[in-house]
Amino acid sequence: MIIYFTEIERAEAEYFGRELEGHDVRFVATLGEVAADAEVVSTFIGWPVDLAFLVAHPQLRLVATRSQAVDHIDLPACRRRGVCVTHVPNYGETTVAEHTFALILATARRLRELMAKPKGGHFSYEATRAMDLAGRTLGILGMGRVGSRVAALAQAFRMTVIVTDVRMGEGAVELPGIQRVTQDELFTRADIITLHVPLTPETYHLINRENLARCRRGVMIVNTARGALVDTAALVEALDSGQVGGAGLDVLEDERVLRESAAQIIAGDIVNHLRSDAEAHEARDADRIREVQELMLGDAILAKANVIFTPHVAFNSVQAVQRLRELTVESIRAFEARAPVNLAG
Repeated sequence: MIIYFTEIERAEAEYFGRELEGHDVRFVATLGEVAADAEVVSTFIGWPVDLAFLVAHPQLRLVATRSQAVDHIDLPACRRRGVCVTHVPNYGETTVAEHTFALILATARRLRELMAKPKGGHFSYEATRAMDLAGRTLGILGMGRVGSRVAALAQAFRMTVIVTDVRMGEGAVELPGIQRVTQDELFTRADIITLHVPLTPETYHLINRENLARCRRGVMIVNTARGALVDTAALVEALDSGQVGGAGLDVLEDERVLRESAAQIIAGDIVNHLRSDAEAHEARDADRIREVQELMLGDAILAKANVIFTPHVAFNSVQAVQRLRELTVESIRAFEARAPVNLAG
């Protein structure tokens, strides 16, 4: 089979090349570099596989995303065209849960402010006073494998844990002492809210103006799941007003600003905009306005001293990445053997 991998590190290329010996394995930086002869594509969440991509690649038979999430893939379009989609289930619940608590601790202990204050020459104990986790109430939105592990860690810190989910997530563990509550009750009671739900039409902007207004003043918001679960504009407003006391974010609606400034991104996009006249001007300009607004909001939220952020790395531990690689190879081999596993959707 002709197999394309996008966004691959050198060690990963060596691993996939060795494990898939006998196939024509090719490595490219972006989906745009995948040739029309591709039969298998393995990508990551930053590259959407949509109908246009499927039409441009008529030989495609398998999309093996190296992620648990599949909201970047048009699953209905894949089904209509007979393209199999696999993902990597249950590879990173430990590392994501631990990273979630790293963000909780860093935000509660105000580490970003503490690191900056001594350099400013105006250090104050009062201005950088932290919050103990013991005795606080942690609200977990989504009680699957990651949510269950976060709950167990919270209990070790002697926190009260309240959870809500539309159903008991796959792999969840019923822990003694965990309180199941309604979503409304979780918003009104929690001192800290952490998100562990998939991105769906129902969960899009789950953290919005209305729900933030229900929260206790000074609530902390932590998101290691998907950026679009949080309405960035609403979170910026709540941080400005003090309704939200701090945030720990590993994801954003437009994650490019996690790695470079909005000004750099916009400058690069302007060049591409000037070079391209293929799209209708009105549609292109409307999209650009929306994108620029999201970029500027992302830049604004990351500039805040009470926001701890990391560039979508909650999954990125040695153990989790190794399991990700192994399960991706397993999916491709099983598909070749006509006994597909790790199917998405």
